Amino acid sequence: MLLTLKILGLLTSCVGIIATYRTFPSNAARSKMFKAFKIADISITKKTKKREIKTYPTIKKVNVFSDKIIILFNIPDGINPDIIEKHEWLFKQKFGEHIEITQMNSKQFILSIYKQPIRQFDYNYDDITNSIKNMNLPILVGQSRSGIEAYDMTKYPHLLIAGETGSGKSTQLRSILSTLIHSDSNKLKIYLADLKRSEFHLFKGIANKVVYDADELIKILRKIKKELTTRGELLEKSEVANIEDLHSPPPYILLGIDEVALLKKEDDIMEIIEEISAIGRALGVYLILSMQRPDASILDGKLKNNLTVRMAFRHSDEINSRITLGSGDAANIKQTQKGLMCFKLDGIKKIQAPYLELKNAKRLLAPYKNKSVEENDQFQESSPMFGALEFD
Repeated sequence: MLLTLKILGLLTSCVGIIATYRTFPSNAARSKMFKAFKIADISITKKTKKREIKTYPTIKKVNVFSDKIIILFNIPDGINPDIIEKHEWLFKQKFGEHIEITQMNSKQFILSIYKQPIRQFDYNYDDITNSIKNMNLPILVGQSRSGIEAYDMTKYPHLLIAGETGSGKSTQLRSILSTLIHSDSNKLKIYLADLKRSEFHLFKGIANKVVYDADELIKILRKIKKELTTRGELLEKSEVANIEDLHSPPPYILLGIDEVALLKKEDDIMEIIEEISAIGRALGVYLILSMQRPDASILDGKLKNNLTVRMAFRHSDEINSRITLGSGDAANIKQTQKGLMCFKLDGIKKIQAPYLELKNAKRLLAPYKNKSVEENDQFQESSPMFGALEFD
């Protein structure tokens, strides 16, 4: 009996020790979090007759997992929620680089602290099919902490991709276009401008047209401009707001331009690009623009505002990052973090882009290769009112 009681006492002590041990990370996280609030002075001050009382955010819950720590906290009434994102740098100083801040509402936030960075991974179309089903124009972004990230370009039109050499921009273009072609190439017309002659050779015989200089590009743009007018008139006649509402909608048109910054002196070209960015969504015409070094003279207010989605891989400095994102986050990506981007849609989040090797892309696209596709480049709609892009 005495031995049994001793064993039970020992077991109880062990359970108590384990429970206490498990609270260490939780208590440490709470302490660090509160110190961060105090350093940043994230508080509301109320004055009484005798003193000032500061109210800081309330830490509601701390969950400790094997791979992460999740902190749920609320800010007091009267504090602008933007202050939390502005102090992300401070939370990184306290908890390390691998954190994410999620705003749940105007008061509640989640700080996720991860032990490891997002893993690099290879492109595999089968792995993303569930994430892109039911999308008209699926744009694969990559993988976040939550899993595969993708969005429908018809809902969020026009994409800007920027990043220095070797950061992942090129393979991301490859992955995006390969996914679009593989998902449903019949409802999409693709026109590509490869101004450095380095990225889009893979898509010759698949895209409806691949060009390599401004003189060839302006021909495409003039045809697209004419098509915009034709489609606009059709929407007006049919009394609908979007081509998707038509009984027999025409195919989507995607114009991809690599190194668009080389066109900044081409006023005629830039004028049509801006027009597409302004009215293209309703008419089913979309842009993917990419550049190594963001150029403020290209990304002026009108065009930049219409590029609703941004993928910013590593940038050389904070100034360039701000041109692309409106924040300096992309300058904090390390050279070793190949394929890591700051993705801006609703807020900014870190996402790892897939790696699609050239030989694997060729194998994936081989069934779509047709050398005559450019020679017979015209729309196949039943109604001639949709127009056609034809090239001499």
